Amino acid sequence: MDTLELLAHPVRLRIVHAMRGGRELTTTQLCARIPDASKAMVYRHVDLLAAGGILEVADERRVRGAVERHYRLRLDRVVVDAEALAALSPDDHRRVFATSMAVLVAEFNAYLDRQDADPLADLVGYRQHAVWLTRGELEKLIGELRRVIWPLLANQPAPDRAQYLLSPIFFPVEQPPADSGPA
Repeated sequence: MDTLELLAHPVRLRIVHAMRGGRELTTTQLCARIPDASKAMVYRHVDLLAAGGILEVADERRVRGAVERHYRLRLDRVVVDAEALAALSPDDHRRVFATSMAVLVAEFNAYLDRQDADPLADLVGYRQHAVWLTRGELEKLIGELRRVIWPLLANQPAPDRAQYLLSPIFFPVEQPPADSGPA
């Protein structure tokens, strides 16, 4: 199974999100993090991610006669390269996008189901803006977002940090007229 196929499943993508920040978690801890998925499902998907090289065993120890494994995310393996993206069909894009949206809805519902959920205090946002951009303006916007976001991806968990799910999505909802040119 290639990286894109491994990541294009809601439970596996949620496991990857949970592992971000250098965390080393057991499957039991992941089950607690993803309570709306059955334990068997989480175990199955952890095994698939480990077999595919996305997760690696960071530590093993005996606990009550069983081997408990702590897994960590291999950041070098959670990359879908440009070649793989270029090979996607429109149906592949639909499937990957639907997976992303399913994860977003599942994570948001899990957040709202928490006893301490407070969207106002937690600065929860889910705005959508329709903006008119040239290709150059879009590339500049994406570059600026990357400049701001990429350094934050290296942040490690800390007592004063909460993990936020950030999902920038760009697609044209309307194309410029074919005869449009420089004004």
